[in-house]
Amino acid sequence: MSEGFSSRMSGGTAIPPFIYLWLTVPHSLLIDKFLNVPGILLDVRSPAEFAQGHIPGAISFPLFDDDERSQVGICYKQRGRNEAVELGFAIAGSKCAGFIVQAKKLAGDRSIRIHCWRGGMRSEAVAWVLEMAGMNVSLLVGGYKAFRNWAQSQFLLPKNAIILGGMTGTCKTDILVALAQQGAQVLDLENLANHRGSSYGGIGLPPQPSNEHFENLIAMQWGKFQPEQPVWIEAESKRIGTCRIPEALFQQMEEARVIEICRPRSERLAALVQLYGAMDRADLIAATERIRKRLGGLRTQQAVALLQQGQILEASDIVLEYYDKTYTYDLQRRKILIQPVDVTGLLANTAAQVLLEQIERL
Repeated sequence: MSEGFSSRMSGGTAIPPFIYLWLTVPHSLLIDKFLNVPGILLDVRSPAEFAQGHIPGAISFPLFDDDERSQVGICYKQRGRNEAVELGFAIAGSKCAGFIVQAKKLAGDRSIRIHCWRGGMRSEAVAWVLEMAGMNVSLLVGGYKAFRNWAQSQFLLPKNAIILGGMTGTCKTDILVALAQQGAQVLDLENLANHRGSSYGGIGLPPQPSNEHFENLIAMQWGKFQPEQPVWIEAESKRIGTCRIPEALFQQMEEARVIEICRPRSERLAALVQLYGAMDRADLIAATERIRKRLGGLRTQQAVALLQQGQILEASDIVLEYYDKTYTYDLQRRKILIQPVDVTGLLANTAAQVLLEQIERL
């Protein structure tokens, strides 16, 4: 049941009849079909494996906890496959009734999808138990590993990407949300990464996902986009906080056309004050200190002093100098035609309408 012995017994070893039951669960599906059939999705890997990355929408439903998985793995290495299998059954056997009760609560229609790491004995064991209890169970061939291969392949699919550029404070994220509300295809990378993409980007947001899970989240959306329709993506560097944009996707972003939204500095500063004004000053100061080398010692001291006095607008004005220079440099290195669009005085919904009309004209 550990991944070390998730493949089926072979080599002439006699398999007891009850083991055959565990290994003959129907409805094994390849990844493309598995993702689209109905049913709640149960990930029977250990909690630590689930936390590292999982299929978006999956529910953690571990056959073994982290310590139990470790015990079975050690047993396999030290004492062999058969004893590890016996230990796995001894640990899991007492949990079967609980699995059935929990699954019935989760799946009102009794339709369930299950996977483990490689589609081995862990998922087959839980599937057999739930099948015996009257559930309609589908298994993922190749397990989570197959999903990861599928996820990586999604980034190679070409889409009609449009990069939404604009200096800090132009409300790009609000406009992306408005575009999505108006029916446009939008990939909001900062939302998926739980980070706004700057030194201040993580303030007030939940912890970031692992890079592996960040890729999973992107893949699920990227695979659903219609290739003939535009996909709006905010201009980003390769890294958003601790999350890295997949290389194949980033290459498409680098080659995509750019729509640059423009607002006067006064509006941008007002937007930054609205966003960061109520946030913890200590967090704002720490974020400012992180860009000291780029902002310069004197300007950093001035910005920190203003933050300590609660003068968010004046501090933002100083910090904008750094971010505007960075944005301008990134813009100048691009070899793609950049189309500026003035959205002065426009709320996000109206700005989104203007952008959609602009794309139709182009």
